[in-house]
Amino acid sequence: ATRHLPQPPPQPISPLKNFFAGGFGGVCLVFAGHPLDTIKVRLQTQPKPKPGESLLYAGTLDCFKKTLAKEGVKGLYKGMAAPIIGVTPMFAVCFFGFGLGKKLQQRSPDDILSYPQLFAAGMLSGVFTTAIMAPGERIKCLLQIQASTGEVKYAGPMDCVKQLYRESGIRGIYKGTALTLMRDVPASGMYFMSYEWLKNLLTPAGKSHNELSIPSVLFAGGVAGICNWAVAIPPDVLKSRFQTAPEGKYPNGFRDVLRELIREEGVASLYKGFNAVMLRAFPANAACFLGFEMAMKFLNWLAPDL
Repeated sequence: ATRHLPQPPPQPISPLKNFFAGGFGGVCLVFAGHPLDTIKVRLQTQPKPKPGESLLYAGTLDCFKKTLAKEGVKGLYKGMAAPIIGVTPMFAVCFFGFGLGKKLQQRSPDDILSYPQLFAAGMLSGVFTTAIMAPGERIKCLLQIQASTGEVKYAGPMDCVKQLYRESGIRGIYKGTALTLMRDVPASGMYFMSYEWLKNLLTPAGKSHNELSIPSVLFAGGVAGICNWAVAIPPDVLKSRFQTAPEGKYPNGFRDVLRELIREEGVASLYKGFNAVMLRAFPANAACFLGFEMAMKFLNWLAPDL
């Protein structure tokens, strides 16, 4: 019989290392995903053509080519500072929450967690990120739609916060939080669980996770991103609708939004923007997890006992 080499003891889970490595993963995610985000926004907001003229961009690829020809690579990375400032702490907190969720469920440092436990740890990370994200998303949506409706109510993000706070207190700032939780909690559970599951699947027998090849990590991260969004898109559509609706339009909250959407546009409307999201989800999350794993290796080498 072949003797399995004894496994090196697993590195104890360190939420702090997860925090820094997650932040680095977030930076990688923005670098990989931002060009597609620029294209998504340009496609969503392109003006209606005049009679006899064709659309400015025929589709994703055409928009990519035209932007590249007209503005070079820089054009694809327009407006990237804001997401980097926003995404880095968010991913840091997200991975910190996942690390903490795993640590809290371990009886001893070398306990191996089951998939439901990993899902639960992922859900905890979703709760952590929502606390930071919900106000930001609400403000982003309001500022984005005032640009398209042409009615300027808010001078900028801080002004928006002040006005919302004046109008309806802290609740005004956190409007749509339940929907953000509905989007991020199950989606984060899926995200981390599918990533760990694929890592296990791709690790050859008797080898440890740490020896996974770069293509394997990229593949696991990319598929995890797709699993995450497959769960997140329907509540995301509802959330955008709800957070940008005028006060009092949906008295019963998201149930009203859901009823109206399905009545008017059918179930398929819950998957709006599916192609753009999925196209971006794979490379962005592949880059994110690769960045995370590389940063973790570096931190474990730098401070093995932390």
